[in-house]
Amino acid sequence: CTVISTLILGLFWCCHSVREEAGSGAKGAGIKRVRRGWMWNQFFLQEEYTGSDYQYIGKLQSDQDRGDGAVKYVLSGEGAGSIFVLDENNGDLHATRRLDREEKAFYVLRATVVNKRTGLKLEPETEFVIKLHDINDNEPTFSKEVYTGSVPERSEIGTSVIQVTATDADDSMYGNSAKLVYSISQGHPYFSVDPNTGVIRTALGPGDMDREQREHYQVVIEAKDMAGQRGGLTGSTIVNITLTDVNDNAPSFTQSIYQFRVPESFKHGSPVGRVRATDRDIGQNAEMFFTIVSGDGMDVFHISTDKQSQEGVISVNKPLDYERKQSYTVEIQVQNTHIDPRFSSVGSNNMATVRISVEDVDEPPLFDKPWYELEVKEDAGVGSAVGAVSAVDPDGARSPVKYAIDRRTDLDRIFNVHPGNGSIFLLRPIDREESAWHNISVIASEFNNPRQSSTVNVYIKVLDINDNPPVLATTYETYVCEKSKARIQTISAVDPDEPSSGHRFFFSLAPEGAHRSNFTVRDNGDNTAAILTRRNSYSRLQQSVYLVAVVITDADYPMQSSTGTLTVRVCTCDRHGNMELCNAEALSSSPGLSTGALIAILLCAVILLMIVFLFAALKRQRKQEPLIISKEDVRDNVVSYNDEGGGEEDTQAFDMGALRHPDSAAVLEEPAKQRRDIMPTDTLLYPPLRRHAPSAMLLPPLGPRDNNGDVRDFINQRVLEHDCNPTAPPYDSLATYAYEGAGSVAESLSSLGSASSEADQDYQYLSEWGPRFRKLADLYGADDDFC
Repeated sequence: CTVISTLILGLFWCCHSVREEAGSGAKGAGIKRVRRGWMWNQFFLQEEYTGSDYQYIGKLQSDQDRGDGAVKYVLSGEGAGSIFVLDENNGDLHATRRLDREEKAFYVLRATVVNKRTGLKLEPETEFVIKLHDINDNEPTFSKEVYTGSVPERSEIGTSVIQVTATDADDSMYGNSAKLVYSISQGHPYFSVDPNTGVIRTALGPGDMDREQREHYQVVIEAKDMAGQRGGLTGSTIVNITLTDVNDNAPSFTQSIYQFRVPESFKHGSPVGRVRATDRDIGQNAEMFFTIVSGDGMDVFHISTDKQSQEGVISVNKPLDYERKQSYTVEIQVQNTHIDPRFSSVGSNNMATVRISVEDVDEPPLFDKPWYELEVKEDAGVGSAVGAVSAVDPDGARSPVKYAIDRRTDLDRIFNVHPGNGSIFLLRPIDREESAWHNISVIASEFNNPRQSSTVNVYIKVLDINDNPPVLATTYETYVCEKSKARIQTISAVDPDEPSSGHRFFFSLAPEGAHRSNFTVRDNGDNTAAILTRRNSYSRLQQSVYLVAVVITDADYPMQSSTGTLTVRVCTCDRHGNMELCNAEALSSSPGLSTGALIAILLCAVILLMIVFLFAALKRQRKQEPLIISKEDVRDNVVSYNDEGGGEEDTQAFDMGALRHPDSAAVLEEPAKQRRDIMPTDTLLYPPLRRHAPSAMLLPPLGPRDNNGDVRDFINQRVLEHDCNPTAPPYDSLATYAYEGAGSVAESLSSLGSASSEADQDYQYLSEWGPRFRKLADLYGADDDFC
């Protein structure tokens, strides 16, 4: 076939060249067209060659080839020399190996003719194509190995489920190698497939496609090329199809009669029991709700749906009473929440009967009211009845009931209740103005079983009576000018009582001062009154303060009245009525400076003075007498206290003056001088001793009598006095004196009191420093005898 097609193609090109030459000769006599020398343009090669020899493609031939072997054919381009070889002598073209069109469909090559001797090109290089002819060597392939699809159950015949697609690598433009046909090899009789499009559809009616009977299907689809003819290649795939649920099943109870028992003490909302219904559907289609449709307990019980378990929960809706009714029967119904209208007529057992028995329990007493509101007048005496509460035992035994006040609600013990009949009475007087309402709780318990008890709230309102007189709303203090005749003050009153018709107060002057009063009262009729003057002028020097007694009376029964006093002060005013001068009391009560303000100012002044005095006293106390009085008389002095007694007040332990001048100190000293921090209660057993005879036993004599000996005698005397004094306090006191004795070889290390430095210094050089230092030279250069 290849050889024949090559020959036909060469003949075609030859005829075409002849026509071109004839046409060009007819058109112009002087133009000559050169005939094309190549006898070929395109070659065809069949893929998948299985022979052992090279596959012959065709022959390249040129007009320059005279058959004498003087020309040589040269090949270049895609696969030249490797895939394709050319006989350079005769132009035969061969393929060296097996080719696959699906890998490469055609090859582009170039060929030319050269002179073997000279190597010159005899023909220009020409391009040609080798195209591979397709054979059916590829089977159809699906885009997925496994498909997954779904379709609602009870769908009509022909409902589309899913589309599968296969492809063939063969050439679709050449023959039927790539023309595919789909068929179903597994899945009959439930599904079918369109042979051209690969769309899978349902093949059975709604009655046969029921999810509750079968939910999953596996279908095998085949695709065959060659348009399904014999000899074609086949590919297959698996399609998993699931029937999705529709609400085609109604819920139904698992049993037709349910029985429950419930104690009568169950409160509102307490669960009684659960009922269960089943639905063959799943998911949202299986959601259900329950209702009570009939029975004598429709209002006593309630049924709801547990969203998790889809169970019906029966609960108490009203209080139960065994003594009144011992059993109830209700009819309940179950339905789907989401109903499909196509299957709403499907019947099922969606009705059930529920029988509930009430069990008797020992219940606490029950009050006849949920709460009580009582009234009592505030003038009711102790023991007066306020009202009564009533409770009974709801059990069949009818146990007696006793009452008591919950004292946590009546801490002041104002009320009490009779334990037998529940009447409430007063234990103490009450006052509406102190508390208008009293809220207490009464406990009712069974006499035979006190643990069975109940409580009720009792609200007691105290009714008002007119037992309080009206009084002035505030303490009124005002002033009147010396030359004035006008209204000086408006007053009002208050009354803690609350009459039902409202307050009405009447104002008048007190009868005892009405005939000689300098002022009058005018009732304004709106529970206020005006204070008016009766004189044209007043004298502040003659009388500076007036007290106006006003009688205030209410209009309720029994009528109450009181007398209030208004203080009026006489002041000097300007022509506009503004106060200029008044007495001290009036000034203190004037709007500019009140009595409280004056008191605060005085207190601040007193506090400041106290702070100044305290600061001065502390400053004086901190001031101490200098230890060194004279520059020449310097002595080391250490006083050490180790007690918890006298402290800084104990200054009698050591007297420096007495040590320096013992003779004068002994004359001036009192016989029984004591410490200032104690008071002696007994006389001394031993009189004060002088410093001569006993001192020898305490300290040894130190040679000639001098100042150190006086000091020693003085110390011995003090020690003996304190040892023999029974009234001396038990203080741990230690006085350390810097006494080294007469024969001490130690000298003082202090430079104080030393005159050697001044005596050895020569200040004559100061006179040589000039007139500016002459005064200094006179002071330091003078002779000691000069001073």
